[in-house]
Amino acid sequence: MPDPLLAFRGEFPILERTTYLVSNSLGAMPRGVPDRLAEYVDEWAELGVRAWGKGWWRKPVEVGDEIAPLIGASPGEVVMVPNVTIGQASVLSALDYTAPRDTIVMTALDFPSVRYVYDALATRLGARVVVVPSEDSISIDTERLIAAIDERTRLVAISHVLFRSAFIMDVAAVCRRAREVGALVSVDAFHSVGVIPVDVKQLGVDFLTGGVLKWLCGGPGGCFLYVAPEVAHRLTPALTGWQAHARPFAFEPEMAYADDAFRWLTGTPVIPALYAAVEGPRLVKRAGIERIRAKSMRQTARLIELADARGYRVTAPRNPEQRGGTIAFDVPHGYEVSEALLANDVLVDYRPNAGIRVAPHFYTTDEELERVVAMIDDILASGGWQAHAGRGAAARRG
Repeated sequence: MPDPLLAFRGEFPILERTTYLVSNSLGAMPRGVPDRLAEYVDEWAELGVRAWGKGWWRKPVEVGDEIAPLIGASPGEVVMVPNVTIGQASVLSALDYTAPRDTIVMTALDFPSVRYVYDALATRLGARVVVVPSEDSISIDTERLIAAIDERTRLVAISHVLFRSAFIMDVAAVCRRAREVGALVSVDAFHSVGVIPVDVKQLGVDFLTGGVLKWLCGGPGGCFLYVAPEVAHRLTPALTGWQAHARPFAFEPEMAYADDAFRWLTGTPVIPALYAAVEGPRLVKRAGIERIRAKSMRQTARLIELADARGYRVTAPRNPEQRGGTIAFDVPHGYEVSEALLANDVLVDYRPNAGIRVAPHFYTTDEELERVVAMIDDILASGGWQAHAGRGAAARRG
């Protein structure tokens, strides 16, 4: 049966010359992005400083409204921030950590950049960070995580999909437990939005961060922060700036937070990134997230079949309901093999303790999956990985 999602391949120029299997790291650029960036250039050239009043100032909220339907949010509930680290730091800075509510619960498999800011900033704010370990380096046991959430917990800060293994966390269960004890939940959804359905209202999250860089094909610099309405107006982030002020152009020395989504912004927004950010999410909405998810489950299952037939270890969940959009092959000389693939225009990436990450998306053909695994076979059999051995050793040292 023909795959209707392949009709979107023509929207992504890089697919004409590469086998693109790295949308878990950087989504392919949509064909319409140069036109959006040209709009930015023309407005700057023609309007100069007047461009702020013609639309630039509101871009972080207007682009957030483009993202909102993809996460089940309403207009005015999502703002764009430069990166997830800043979004999570804003959440962290909006809470107090006075005993007995002094604990933040995280997991050992959360993305390092988020862990860095929590470990560094939370400690200075007086918080105690509790990290729930993994028993298999692939998943986090839900019951063990829930058991760590108690009356001391102020915030639970976890990933929706784990970046190394693509394991989908049971966020809804975590949110139910957090509500029972009066804690809040902040979810990093960078590896889920755009490849699996996400609904912030059904999940019950208080905060959610993500970005258009990966599955949403929107490029770097376009990340987003959702704050649930029931908590948004009673919190004031200490990590703030003039865009969050109710009267920013009054230049008052005292902070007076805006009553709408602007209160979660910081300083001057990254305008070019916001122009580039919209084309990818629009294509994902047209393709339909349910169709994208169904195809992803089918293609990742096929990758597991291909790996099993060869005896390659797969560092990803076997249960498709617990698996995001990425399959990692832990093969001998994995880093070097990934470099050999890249040299042959087969775009993947490599992560320590996971392996070669292969990420089909809605524009991926079934033949491309067969090709990448066949090329891994050939590189290992022929010793083609050896040409990249020096760089592999340097990467592991660094």
